[in-house]
Order: sequence, then structure tokens, then C-alpha cells
Amino acid sequence: MSLQPFLRVLLAAGLALAAGAAAARLPPEIYAALERARLPPESLVVVVQEVGSTRSRLAWRADVPVNPASLTKLLTTYAALDLLGPAWTWSTPVWLQGSITDGVLDGNLVIKGSGDPKLVPERLWLLLRRVQQLGVREIKGDIVLDRSAFSVPEQNPADFDGEPLRPYNVRADALLLAYRSVLLSFTPDAARGVALVGVDPPLSGVHVDTSVPLGAGPCNDWRGELKADFGDSTRLRLAGSFPASCGEKAWPVAYADPRSYNDRMVSALWREMGGKLGGSVRDGLAPGSAPAFTSVSPALSEVVREVNKFSNNVMAQQLFLTLGLNRGGSGSPEASREVLRRWLSERLGRASEGVVIDNGSGLSRETRLSAQQLARLLQSAWASAVMPELMASLPVSGTDGTLVRSKATPGRAHLKTGSLRDVSGVAGYVLANNGRRYVVVAVVNHPNAGAARPAIDALVQWAINDAGSAPASSDQQN
Repeated sequence: MSLQPFLRVLLAAGLALAAGAAAARLPPEIYAALERARLPPESLVVVVQEVGSTRSRLAWRADVPVNPASLTKLLTTYAALDLLGPAWTWSTPVWLQGSITDGVLDGNLVIKGSGDPKLVPERLWLLLRRVQQLGVREIKGDIVLDRSAFSVPEQNPADFDGEPLRPYNVRADALLLAYRSVLLSFTPDAARGVALVGVDPPLSGVHVDTSVPLGAGPCNDWRGELKADFGDSTRLRLAGSFPASCGEKAWPVAYADPRSYNDRMVSALWREMGGKLGGSVRDGLAPGSAPAFTSVSPALSEVVREVNKFSNNVMAQQLFLTLGLNRGGSGSPEASREVLRRWLSERLGRASEGVVIDNGSGLSRETRLSAQQLARLLQSAWASAVMPELMASLPVSGTDGTLVRSKATPGRAHLKTGSLRDVSGVAGYVLANNGRRYVVVAVVNHPNAGAARPAIDALVQWAINDAGSAPASSDQQN
């Protein structure tokens, strides 16, 4: 070999080593942001790759397993879009058991759930309206709710974080009505010196204070100032006041007695629509005959958008169990985990080894996967037929969803966010100033993870700013 070619080989090797070393170091602005947040660099894992490439602009502790929190929803929603298809829908069949004479059903009304995550009050109203359009104004028997499609262990809603009235702690259910929550609204009426209180949906036998006094002062801890007591399932008490400076506000609250929620909601809505019920609302099994009609949910692509844009844990759990029901033969957590494990192995091969799947939402202390595994999942999604639906479901920096307060350049990043008491992270796609698109994954696991958002925003902005304008390098770990 002559000297000149030999020097070219040495130069190329040197450039590759330099690029690799650069990829294994955090940019200075990220170090600085971590220091300001009092977070050690070892609390962060990162991968930044151009889409379609296996080479990294940045790979920091990329193979270290971490708790991804709600980034788990990327796995659940991508798998659902891939296995079920973006146009897939849930069906809720309805039976009218018995004869109908002069508006009276001499028998039972039966509703069978299949896991629909969007059985909100408006859609239940439409379902019951359809019953009335079929000539039923009075039901002499019962309204029977079939919830057998899912097999979910009983749990205390306070088990995860001691917050039983947080809507995200609501348990999944085959017939999940309105997320088993109520939405309290507060509208100031200055002339009367009160805030008018509304509740939606109405629940039979549950009383709510219709107004609270208006208070002075800033709108800070307005929920605390209401001095709410929701422990009594038959009475939602508000013993405090509502700051007039707050304007209109809404407060979603999980109902204190979830077992009676469906009964109370269906009863109240049916009677509010002018219907009569001779029996009760109870659980039971649907018949094997053809239903009178079927209510169909919005398309999966719409549901996935709501799951990811707003990190809806309950909807994610419904989707998770739906995968088990439709691809694993059982609407149970065990079947759902196995479906996801099998699908992940098909998509990532041996790179999926070591992933720990607990549930579909990330509301877990047990889930584990690495930044590199998340990056490979996003690379797989980018090359898939469902990429447009998945990417469109992600929050957009500074624009909507859980990224509305992001400090990165507005509109340039589509990223799922994840946060728990000791977890903060993002994962998704970033469009850089040079026109390149990057997969970006960044997760902090640390007791002070709540302070990590500026460092994560700085990393996203670094990717937007052409990812340091450095040549791509092979993956390296630190």
C-alpha cells in the first residue's frame, strides 16, 4: 500500500473514532441543564438517530433498562395500529329481550361491552335514544350489563400512588362508561356572589352542592380552597369557596364507589330521557341470539390520538386488554402481555430481549426497557404502513397535548411524554433545521425527575438545531 492511500485509511478511521466519541458524550448545554436541575448525568438515557439509520448522532447509556412511564403507550398504540388496523372499531351490541307493546318492553334490555374506550355520556345517550326509537319507553324488567369480555383482577384504586380519586387510577372494564368519573364545572356568578356547580354525567342517588361562595384572591390552589369531601358516594360536598379570579374551571374526579357507577349513570340517563324502569340495572350475561342493534365506536386511529396526545391511562389500559381479547384469546392482563411480547419480538427480533411489560399505560413501577429499544421501536414504526397514524397521534412541541408547554421550537417535534414521581421522558420524532428527521428518546429515572423538563427540552432543541451538525456515528454506549 502506498503512503497516500494508507493516510486516507488512517484519516477515515480517525474521523470514525472522533464521531463515535462525540456520540457518546452529552452536548454541553445538556450537561449544564442537568446541573441546574441537580440531576447527575447518569440519571439520563438518550438516543438520537436519523430515521432509517442504525447510526446514532447521540447514544448515552442507551442500553440501560429504565422505567419509561407513559412512553409505554408507544408500544401499546403502535401494536394496536399494526395488529388491528387504523380503521378497527369496538362493537357494543344491544338486545331487547321480550315483546314490545304500547312502548313497554316486557323483559330486559341487555348491553354487552367489548372494551370500547369511548363510551362517553354522549354516546350512551345515543345508544339509549336508539332503544327509544325502536319503540321502548318503559322497561318492565332490568337493564342488564354484560362485562364478561375482560378479566381484570380487583384492585384498590389507591394502590398505585394513594390517589383513589384521580381518574387515571380508574380500573379497566369491558363496559367502561364515562371513565367511571364525574366532571365538576364551576362558573362564577358575580351578581349572586357564588360559583354555579355542574356535574356531568348525572348519577342516580348522588347529590352535589349546586353552588359555592365566591372568594377573593388569586387563582392558585382553587381545588384546595373548595374543601371538597368526596368520600361519601351519595354526596359530593364542597365546604369552601371558589376564587372569582379563576373564571370557569372544570375538575374531573373518579367516582368513590366504582362498583355502583354504571347502575347510577344508566338509571339517571334513562330516566332523564323520559324512560321508565320497573327493575334495576345489574350485571349479567348477554344471550347468544342476534342483537337488536350494535353501537360502533370511533375508529382506532381516533382513539390512539386521544391516548397519546393526552396520555390517557384508562383508554390505554382498555386498548391493552383489547389486544389480549382479540389476538390472545382472553381479555386478561396475562394474555395482553403475551401478545405484546410476541409482537415486539417479531418487530425487533433479539433486540426485544430484556423488555419487561407490566401493563399498557406505563402506570407501573415494574416496566423496563432501554432507550435503544425504544429507538428501534420508533424506527420500525417509521418504516411501517401505520406510521402516519402513529406520528399524528403524538403531541406537537409548543402546540398541543402534553407538549403544549414545551420550550422547544413549536411544531418541530412529535413526541410522546412520560412522567411519574421519579420518571420524566420523551420519545418520538424531531424535524431538524437541515430538513433531516430524527428519532429522539430521552428518559430520566431519578427521585428529582420532576426537575428534568428543561434538560429534556434542551436535548430536543439540540436535535432541532441539526443534532450538533456532527456526522452520524455507529451506536455507542456509556
